Amino acid sequence: MLIRRPDDIKSSEITPESVYLNRRAFVGTAGALALGSVLTPDALRALSATGQSQDDKLTSEEDATSYNNYYEFGTSKDDPKEQSKDFQPMPWTVNVDGLVKTPRPFSFDELVGKLPVQDRTYRHRCVEAWSMVIPWQGVMLKDIIARCEPLPGAKFLEMTTLYDPKRMPGQKRAALPWPYKEALRLDEAMNPLTLFATGMYGKPLPNQNGAPLRLVVPWKYGFKGVKAIVKLRFTDKMPNTTWNDAVPSEYGFFANVNPSVDHPRWSQAKERRIGQFLKINTLPFNGYAAQVASMYTGMDLRRYY
Repeated sequence: MLIRRPDDIKSSEITPESVYLNRRAFVGTAGALALGSVLTPDALRALSATGQSQDDKLTSEEDATSYNNYYEFGTSKDDPKEQSKDFQPMPWTVNVDGLVKTPRPFSFDELVGKLPVQDRTYRHRCVEAWSMVIPWQGVMLKDIIARCEPLPGAKFLEMTTLYDPKRMPGQKRAALPWPYKEALRLDEAMNPLTLFATGMYGKPLPNQNGAPLRLVVPWKYGFKGVKAIVKLRFTDKMPNTTWNDAVPSEYGFFANVNPSVDHPRWSQAKERRIGQFLKINTLPFNGYAAQVASMYTGMDLRRYY
């Protein structure tokens, strides 16, 4: 069983949809400037002001499952769907270690079973300046963290993808330093927006989208969304991450969507929704500033990109 359906969940366990479906943009001169400098309390208030709306029409399921970045199965956008056809995601084990009460392996059901299932529609922004709007099903990462029982000294969560070149043929090439690793600060991981997805479009998560377990963190660029997770490590030090190790001048640890700071090779001010022709303005924190910007008070997001 992948997930429980919403009618199996107590109404008290369901967070109001309006908290998560942020349909309004948090933009304007004040917001853009705020993300280009230190985030002060006044800047945070400016970011939370209601502004221009975005069209959040769902990306078609076909586009979302056939246009993917997943280098473990190849570097072309259509490689993951083609190369992952024979991948068998179950049974699945996630090893939990580091600063936790009891380091041990968890089966998939032990880790996510009986946790409240969330249905969340999020916009997603790729650092390559394209975007999608995807309906996910999964569990809040904060609930999984509680199950792992981190020690008080834990400040970061490192997540690692499966390394198995026989099953993931893209790993036979040195396109990246394998295995793929990503990480969040623990407060980011505990934010109610952060999910471990197990499904999308009301179906089990496809292989090419990270089955059986992937990170979804909608205010950050897409490369943070580590897939096929097999290890969780809690630590008191900021971990290395794959893209930051590979190209540190282009990919930072935080990866917060920031339209006022260009990628070294292109602008991040606009994006193209897959399935749409005209570009649209990119929103600070991808439009989720009201829910997440306070975590970065006092930080210079040009330096901590």
